[in-house]
Amino acid sequence: MDSGRENIIKEIAQAVSKKGGTAYYVGGYVRDELMQIENDDIDIEIHGIECDTLEKILDSAGERIEIGKSFGIYNLKGLNVDFAMPRKEYALGMGHKDFKIDTAPHIGTEKAAGRRDFTVNAIMKNVLTGEIVDHFGGMEDIKKGVIRHVNNKSFAEDPLRVLRGAQFASRFEFEIAEETIALCKKMDLTQLSKERVFDEMKKALLKAEKPSLFFENLRKADALGFWFREVYSLIGAEQSKLYHKEGDVWNHTMMVLDEAAKRRDNAQKPLWFMIAALCHDFGKPISTESINGVLRSYNHEINGVPVIVEFLQRITSEKNLIKYVVNLTELHMRPNKMAADKSGIKATNKLFDKTFFPIDLLELSASDRFGKIPRPENNENEIFLKERLKIYNEYMSRPYVEGKDLIKEGIEPGESYKKLLEYAHNLRLAGVSKDEALKQTIAMYKKEL
Repeated sequence: MDSGRENIIKEIAQAVSKKGGTAYYVGGYVRDELMQIENDDIDIEIHGIECDTLEKILDSAGERIEIGKSFGIYNLKGLNVDFAMPRKEYALGMGHKDFKIDTAPHIGTEKAAGRRDFTVNAIMKNVLTGEIVDHFGGMEDIKKGVIRHVNNKSFAEDPLRVLRGAQFASRFEFEIAEETIALCKKMDLTQLSKERVFDEMKKALLKAEKPSLFFENLRKADALGFWFREVYSLIGAEQSKLYHKEGDVWNHTMMVLDEAAKRRDNAQKPLWFMIAALCHDFGKPISTESINGVLRSYNHEINGVPVIVEFLQRITSEKNLIKYVVNLTELHMRPNKMAADKSGIKATNKLFDKTFFPIDLLELSASDRFGKIPRPENNENEIFLKERLKIYNEYMSRPYVEGKDLIKEGIEPGESYKKLLEYAHNLRLAGVSKDEALKQTIAMYKKEL
C-alpha cells in the first residue's frame, strides 16, 4: 500500500477512535499480508460507532461513495478502500443473495468475525496499533495450510462458500479441512446464480498455479454434479494407454489445466484460454471406442462441441467466449500433427487463419502435449510451430488485396466479390505479393466471365 493511501486510512481511523470506535483491516487483505502476498483490495470494518457518524467522518476526508448504504458499505472517491459496518445476516432462502442484512456496530469483533466464511479470512488487524485479532485460529490454519470454515450454521446458509473454499484451496495450495468437506457435501448448489459460479471458477483459473485443485476439491466435496457435470463425466473415462499413461481423461485434463496455467500469460485471452484447456477433451467420453484392442478417440474434438456449448451456456452468457472455446477445441489436435509431419508453410498459415488468436491455439496444443505421462522430452513441436507463426504474422503484415483494389481495376461490387477476395487471401497465405495476387485475381475474374 502506498504511503499516501495509508495516511488517509490512518487519519480516518484516528477520527473513528476519537468518536469511541475502532477501525480494523479485515478479510483477504489481512490474510494476504500474513502470507506475504500482494493485495491491493483493502476492506476496513468500523466498530463502535453508528453509520451516520462514520458518514460524517468520511465526508470530512473526501467525497464519500455509498456502495451499499442499507448495509453500511462506503468508499472514498480515488481511495479504492471499502469502509464497512459490522453486519448481521439472516438467510431467507437457499440462493447466494437470499439474505436480510442489518448493520450491527456494537456486536464486537468475535461475532463480526464469526460471520466470515473461513478462519483464514476471519483475522482482523487494528489499523492504528497493528494488533492482530484472531478469534478462530486463522493464523494457525495459514501456517498449516488449511481452509477451515468458521461456523457450521452461517457457512451452510451460503452455498457459494463451497466454491470459494475450492477456489482458495487452489490459489494457496491449501488442504480443505475434513469437517469442512463433510459440511460441503450436504449443501445444495443448484440455486446459485451462474455469474457467481463463473466468478469463483475464473479466480481459480487465473490466479492459481494449479487450477486443477479447484476441481479436485469440488470432486472431494461431491460438488461437481450440477454446474460441472461435463467435467465430472471425465472421471473414469478411459483413453489410450499408448499415449496416456496418466490414467483417465480426468487426470489428463487436470494435468493440461496446470500446464496451461504456466502459459496463460502468453495467451491473448487468458481466461478463455484456460476454459478451453478445461473443455478440450469433453468429446472423449462419447467418442472413445476399442478398435482392434486399442482405445481410439477419433473426432473427439468435433464430437465434443455440443457438450462444450451445453456446459458453457450453463455458466456464462458470453457468446464470444463460447465461440472462442469451440474454435480452439475443434482445432487443438492439428498443430502437433502438423509439427510431426513438418507441414508446409501454406498449410500452417491456413490453420492459423482459421483461429481467432493463433498463439492461443499453439499454447493449448502445447499444454495438451505436455499435460500427460510420460511428459515429452523436447519442445521441438513448439519451436517448429512458433517459427511458422512468425512467418504467418509477417505475411499478414504485408499489403494485401482489398475491395477498393478491385474497384480500381473496374470490377464492380457484386456476387463475385467474396469469391475473388477469398482467392486473393489464399494467395496471401501462400506468400504471394499484393501486386502479383491482384494480377492473378483479375485473371481469374476475366477467365470466369
